[in-house]
Amino acid sequence: MTSIHFIINPISGSGKHNLSASYLMQHFPVNEFRIEVDYTNHKKHALELTQAAVKQNPDYIVACGGDGTINEVASCIVGTSIILGVIPVGSGNGLASNLNIPRDFKKAIDIIKNGKTTAIDVGKINQFYFFSNMGIGIDAMIIKKYERSGNRTLSSYVKAALSSSFQYKAQPTIVTFEEQQIKVNPFMLFISNSNEMGYNMSLTPKASLSDGILDMVIIPELSFFEKLMLGFNVLRNTIDKFEKAKHNQVKEVHIEMPQKIFIDAQIDGEQRYLKTNIIVVGVLPKGLQVLV
Repeated sequence: MTSIHFIINPISGSGKHNLSASYLMQHFPVNEFRIEVDYTNHKKHALELTQAAVKQNPDYIVACGGDGTINEVASCIVGTSIILGVIPVGSGNGLASNLNIPRDFKKAIDIIKNGKTTAIDVGKINQFYFFSNMGIGIDAMIIKKYERSGNRTLSSYVKAALSSSFQYKAQPTIVTFEEQQIKVNPFMLFISNSNEMGYNMSLTPKASLSDGILDMVIIPELSFFEKLMLGFNVLRNTIDKFEKAKHNQVKEVHIEMPQKIFIDAQIDGEQRYLKTNIIVVGVLPKGLQVLV
């Protein structure tokens, strides 16, 4: 009998997804599956629920939410034998899209029931994991404003991006990787494990979840016109045509912001305040098993 523990974020996306324990129970025969369901009720609650679920040693733990919920759940099972499942009900759903996990509940449930798995890489930024992407440039400010808006919609994201483009001030940063050292004031410093960051947009369209390498994009300070062109290229998924976006594939990156005490970051689309001005980003090749 397969044991599955579901962690549902009831307010993911628009908060109107209607995924429930009763719905799930209808799709998993009791003679084949043992089902447990928990609901989150505040930020970081999925961490607590998953840590408790891990002690019961289920076969699968399924994150029912967006990239933030997936991050909280998956972070607890890296290094264990437990397999991650995903039912995407978030707004962006970048990682699920990269894994070809559909938004349709029935199709996502069929993937879980079939039990086919793949191993994906896991990114790490200091003591935190990421599975899709992280950034310490303007994207961190965008996410902060996006979260504060209270609306998980593409229009809210675009509004946050426009507002941030006028307010963001790039800070001196030293980036060391692959025997190179770059001193830059980055408008964006984005490191991705996935080929999509959500809403079908990408800064790293050639990134792979299973190549043991992270894809890094560094964009220096930009003029107003250049910011407009960057936004246009991001929305059109033509970032390769934006000449100031410098792309590197890396296994480890050392980043220091000497004029800062703390660093604002976004990790898998969630705002994070790092109480340090030095971060080390690396990758754990094939560090997580996922149902696909």
